[in-house]
Parts: sequence; C-alpha cells; structure tokens
Amino acid sequence: MKRHAVLGLLEQISLLFFLWILLSISTDAAFAQQIQRVEIPSSPNPVGSGARALGMGGAFIAVADDATAASWNPGGLIQLERPEVSVVGAFFERGEDNEFGTTPEASGGQSVSDENINYFSLAYPFTVFNRNMVVALNYQHLFDFTREWDFPLLQKAANLSLNRNINYKQKGSLSAIGLAYCIQMTPKVSFGFTLNFWKDWLGDEEWKQSTHESGSGTLAGNRFIYESRSRDKYSFDGFNVNIGILWNIANKLTLGAVIKTPFTADIEHESTFKSYLIFPPVPAANARDSRSFTEDEELDMPISYGIGAACRFSDQLTFSADIYRTEWQDFILTDSRGRETSPISGLPSAESDIDPTHQVRFGAEYLLIKPGYVIPLRGGLFYDPAPAEGNPDDFFGFSLGSGIAYGRYIFDIAYQYRFGNNAGGAILQNFNFSQDVAEHTLYSSVIIHF
Repeated sequence: MKRHAVLGLLEQISLLFFLWILLSISTDAAFAQQIQRVEIPSSPNPVGSGARALGMGGAFIAVADDATAASWNPGGLIQLERPEVSVVGAFFERGEDNEFGTTPEASGGQSVSDENINYFSLAYPFTVFNRNMVVALNYQHLFDFTREWDFPLLQKAANLSLNRNINYKQKGSLSAIGLAYCIQMTPKVSFGFTLNFWKDWLGDEEWKQSTHESGSGTLAGNRFIYESRSRDKYSFDGFNVNIGILWNIANKLTLGAVIKTPFTADIEHESTFKSYLIFPPVPAANARDSRSFTEDEELDMPISYGIGAACRFSDQLTFSADIYRTEWQDFILTDSRGRETSPISGLPSAESDIDPTHQVRFGAEYLLIKPGYVIPLRGGLFYDPAPAEGNPDDFFGFSLGSGIAYGRYIFDIAYQYRFGNNAGGAILQNFNFSQDVAEHTLYSSVIIHF
C-alpha cells in the first residue's frame, strides 16, 4: 500500500476511533444514564403493600385495618384487635413496546418478570393507661428497577456503515424496614407513625445498570469490529417517616390521611467502563479503553401525601376512594461535584420541568359471610401517573381480588393490570422515544391471628 494511501487510511481510522469513543460515551449516557437518571420502571409512586389493598385498587388509606396499614396509613393499625403475623408475596410481568422514532430498527417489544417478598409484618396490640395501642415491625418492598432491552441500531454516514447491538439491563430494588406505633387518641380518632429505615441490612438496597454494546462496520470499505461494556452500581441509605391519622366520623364513614416525609438518601455510585476497537487492515490502530470511579452522591426523595374516605354501607359492603400527591419536582440528584440534576429527565434541576403527580384510586369489597368462613370479593380502578419532563405520563389500571378467612387464618389473592401508552419520552429524548407499557401483578398474602 502506498504511503499516502496508508496515511489516508490512518486518518480515517483516527476519525473512526474518535467517532467510536463518542458512540460509546453516548450509549453509556443514553442507556446506562450515568449519574444523571434514576429509572424506576414500576410505579414510582410510594404506595403501600398487601393483597387486600391491591384488590381494592390501592384505595386503602381510610380502610387500613390490617398490618399493612403501616405502609398505607399507620393511624389505621389501631383496628387490629389481636396479635398477627402476615407475609405478602408478589409476582409481576412487564411488557414495554418501544418505539425509536429516529432509528426504527430498534423498535419492538421487551419484557421482564420477577418475584419477591412484598411485605412482612409482626403486629401486637396492647393497652396502657386505658389507651389502646399497637406496635408493629414490618418489611416493605417499595421500588423495583427491573428492566432489560436488547435491540440493534443501524447507522450510516459518508464512507461509514455501522451495525450496533445493544443489551441494556437494570436490576435491583429499594425496600424499607419499618417500626410502627399507633395510639387511640379518642374513641373516634387514632394517630400513628412508621419509622422507615432504608438500610442494606437484607442486601436489597441497591440497583445496578449495565450496557453491553458490540458491533461491526466498514469505513471506506475497510472492516472493523468493536465492543464496550459499562456497569453502574448504586447503593442507597436513608430514613423517613410515615405519619397517619384515622377518623371514624360515623359508624359508616371513615376518613384517613397520611404524609410520607421527604428525606435525603446517601448514594454510593460505583462505575466501570471497558471497550476495544479492532481494525484488521491496520492492527496498529487497534485500541482499548478502561476506566472506573467510585463517588458519593445524594438523592433527595420527595414528600408525598394523601387523603382517603371509606363508606361501610353494611357489614358486607365497603366502598373507598383515595387521592394522593407526590412532589416530584423536589426529586433531585446531587453528584460529588455538587451538580444538581433531575433523576427523571437527566437535565440540570434548574432547567427541568417536572410536575407533581396525583393518583386517584377507587375500590370496593363485598363479603360473602358463611358459617365458619368469609369469602371477600374485591375490585378497584386507579389512575397512577408517572413523572416525566413537561407533563406526567398517564397510567391507568384495574384490579380484582378474593380470598378466604377461616378462623384465625386469612388468605388473600389479587391481580392488577396497569398500562400506559405513549409514555417514557423523557428516557431517551434524542431518539424520539416512546413506549406502550403493560404490567401484570399478582399478590398473595397470608395473615395469622394469635
């Protein structure tokens, strides 16, 4: 090969390598979202737990008459008359039909599924100085980060053809250990609180993001291959309080209110990135890159609060409704250099436009009371928007539930369907991205009274 041809090829390779570095960094930023974004594919709103509550569409603030009240409205714990232990298991399957407007070959369906212990509690009612009280210890699985995408990207430019295959995975969850206390202030009013410790005591207070990209292409007719891997791990540590009140206005009407306080969580962020480029025509142009860092960050979690009403038309029939608000504009990530960004959009917090979300939930329960046992029939509807840049993404859903209560044993089961269309535009704004989401959730719970 002539000298000027070699120099020309080396110049093209240098441009390719520069382009490849840019592609690697942009992919890492777009799909792993280093430092800037916190992706919660499940409902990001801090709702409570339990198969009974899920079966009623999550309209449970003013019902809250089992041990899961510590997560919905701790003021409702006073309704427990006997010690009890409860455990809730959960399974979900989430499908995301993704559309990449600028790169349609990447569009298509992606799905994940997982199972977990959603809730566990020990509750004990007692009386001191003629005051009814309840204490409880509970564990709640709150936020799930599971997501997996696998798709191609095709890119062409002058003298360049590039085929990229991208596999993005996110895994992990956030859970809280809670200590709850409730006291009956008056015959009709009770007050309670739950101290939530977001600690890595059970090894589930973290989430991980990884991106594996491989590809090949040609530059001026010369073949090359490349590969990159990035991994980010976030460990979470914080503390907040749920404060609730329950007011039995009349025998048939109950009002409830709850506040979940804001808090600042400490984040340890570990990041690694490795890549290589192989150019067979000129081995001297082959290159490798490796870098890593660990830094401390802070994540401001927003305040959320709600009110609810429950009407018991009879011993058999109950209707309930909740309205719940979360101040997502106060959800801010601060890195080790003091830069503040919106974890939702990835933009600087001063430039981001995030509105609060308002959940609306309706539920009903009808009891088939038979000698020796009770069979509940439950149903619910809800609006559960997700925060997004500009305006929240709309999500809706319904739920159905049943079970059986026999003696001191209660078994409940509930199914929920949650869906949203044209959502997720804030995830990958440069790709004109949107997605249709469909999520199926199944809860089952066992309660034993003593």
